[in-house]
Amino acid sequence: MCDTIVNCPVAQWIEQRFPKPRLRRFDSCQGNHFDVVSFRKIAHERHFPMKKGLFLLVLLAVIGGGVWWFMNRSKPAQVSVAYKTAPITRGQAVQTIRATGTIEPEDLIDIGAQVTGQIMAFGTDTNGKEVDYCSEVRKGQLLARIDDVTYKAEVTISKANLTTAKAQLAGAQADVAQLNARLRQAEREWKRAQQLGVGDAVSQKDYDAYLSAYEVALANLKVGEAKIEQSEAAIAQAQAQLEKAERNLSYCDILSTVDGIIIDRRVNIGQTVTASMSTPSLFLVAKDLSRIEIWVPVNEADIGEIKIGQRVRFTVDAFPEREFEGAVARIRLNASMSSNVVTYTVEVATENPDSILLPYLTANVRFVLAESPKGSLLAPAAALRWRPEGWVPPAGSEGKQFVFVQNAQGTPEPVAVEVGVQDDVASAIVTDQLDEGDVLITGILTQFEVFQATAAGQNPFMPKPPRFGPRR
Repeated sequence: MCDTIVNCPVAQWIEQRFPKPRLRRFDSCQGNHFDVVSFRKIAHERHFPMKKGLFLLVLLAVIGGGVWWFMNRSKPAQVSVAYKTAPITRGQAVQTIRATGTIEPEDLIDIGAQVTGQIMAFGTDTNGKEVDYCSEVRKGQLLARIDDVTYKAEVTISKANLTTAKAQLAGAQADVAQLNARLRQAEREWKRAQQLGVGDAVSQKDYDAYLSAYEVALANLKVGEAKIEQSEAAIAQAQAQLEKAERNLSYCDILSTVDGIIIDRRVNIGQTVTASMSTPSLFLVAKDLSRIEIWVPVNEADIGEIKIGQRVRFTVDAFPEREFEGAVARIRLNASMSSNVVTYTVEVATENPDSILLPYLTANVRFVLAESPKGSLLAPAAALRWRPEGWVPPAGSEGKQFVFVQNAQGTPEPVAVEVGVQDDVASAIVTDQLDEGDVLITGILTQFEVFQATAAGQNPFMPKPPRFGPRR
């Protein structure tokens, strides 16, 4: 048999030509017959140690390469951190309670109608024009007139009833005079009968008749006196009815009860107003717009900080650049509840000399609790909250506040400060190590913010200069 079976051309040809194991063919190398199955077995026994060794060699090479890469890999460079910063400024920190209220006129009069009827005409204002929105009116000035035909008729009827009652009184008084005369006549006849007595001159029947006549005359006089009292009462009633009718007639003229400006006119000519259980409102008049109030609902958690006379600052959306001032005038005790939230209405009084603050504007109110001196160093609120990750306050710094600045290497460096009045944006601080313009760290930039700063030509990793000018 050939020693190099693997490289034998005949064996390769047999493998390709006759793959089935049971065929037997002539070996061109030795001239002998051989079994293909035996041949494959021999080839496999000779190839397997070589394949196994090759596999182990490759495996060792891979493991060795991995170990070499792990041991000799380059360590990643330290990632730089970019910080958000803000400068220290000078100003005044104001601690406040914020709320939203509504501007209201200090004195608001709702003028209505006390009688039912149709609006026939409007009066004129101080400028001689028909009463309308924003008209200036004086006390007693005619605002509107209601149809008064019915009420004039009632006055006439009341006057007639009064005249009738007076005539009845006069008749009753005349009747009483007649009854007095009859009483005196009956009294004299009765006295004469008493003097004569019952006998031949006066019979018993006549005696009793004189007595009865006297008693009847006395009773008739009392009836006449009662009619006089009844007539007097009828006169008083007629007089009251007349006064009522005259007053209702006067109510047809709707008059202003105060000097002021008409805020709202709620009727038109030809409209019928009905006065029943509630008085219909016709005009809303503000007495004086030079002084106004702000009605501010304050949460129960903050009402304890509100005091009478406390300073108040507020703005309105109509004049966002202008700030107004006022003072707490009253704290109403009738609290209201909405969605389980209890609020108290606080009245803030303020001046409005130029009348630019209109009724019912929304006011953004700040109740002033504390103020720092003007020109104080102000540090951003975020700078007082920010701390480096893993930073531990130094020993003996209990009760102290710290802010952080970037040193020359760009790393955060703590600075102890004394914190005063704080507001929503900044806090007043006291320190000898910092001054206006010094830059404080307020946070860490995100990758997107770093990208934006880089695109703008800035280097966010460079520390900011410690100040804009020399220390004062």
